[in-house]
Amino acid sequence: MWNVSFDIIGFLIGLLAWGTIGYIAYRIYTKQSEKPRLWKIVVVIIVGLFSFSINWTMFDTVLEISILPLGVWILYVGLKGKEGRWQTYRRFAWLGFWANFIFLATALFSMPIYNAIYPDTKASTYISSVKNASIVTIHPSAIEMVLNKETVVNQLDEFERSRILNEVWYEETYINADSNKRNERFPYLLIDAKPKWGSGTHSTIYIEEDGKGILISTKDKQYYFRANSSVLKGGDQSE
Repeated sequence: MWNVSFDIIGFLIGLLAWGTIGYIAYRIYTKQSEKPRLWKIVVVIIVGLFSFSINWTMFDTVLEISILPLGVWILYVGLKGKEGRWQTYRRFAWLGFWANFIFLATALFSMPIYNAIYPDTKASTYISSVKNASIVTIHPSAIEMVLNKETVVNQLDEFERSRILNEVWYEETYINADSNKRNERFPYLLIDAKPKWGSGTHSTIYIEEDGKGILISTKDKQYYFRANSSVLKGGDQSE
């Protein structure tokens, strides 16, 4: 069975893109009088993919837009001196370059689909199973607690996304607090929790000192969620 971190949407969209490229290559192949070997066609298409690109950010996703067909130029220089070679592989080389736009189009197509299935407004996207999960303390101010797995499961759909108040939290923790009595706002780390299957998400999850807030850090962003009941038990918050 696939790992829960497997990106099923990206995988299927990738198959769609390569399937489209393969179909176009087949159509080109059938219309040519000279039939090059399959492995050479694959190499030419892959080399044709190389291009000078610019980055464009859309919905927090960095997309590459190809501008100059570097791979096509390389193939032209390498094949033009061989009789008939460039004419045989020219359309495959350009297919490699235009394949960049096929990947771009499929990436844009996948965004709303992914966001509909794995919304970043839902804590359940990042925490789907806590069967093997536990918490570890990461700050001396933390009280010895354990994870209340039943409460987590019951509240997954009730966690509400809230604003991250970095400046306010910093002032409360480091400016307004006595250095001898300073507490960490997120002194617990949630480990071995599983994200929603197929989401492909990798995140670090911190639990707030009152057990009602969670801070989720991905490679690109942070998300803060609040619930009505603490997901911790033991110490002063035991049930």
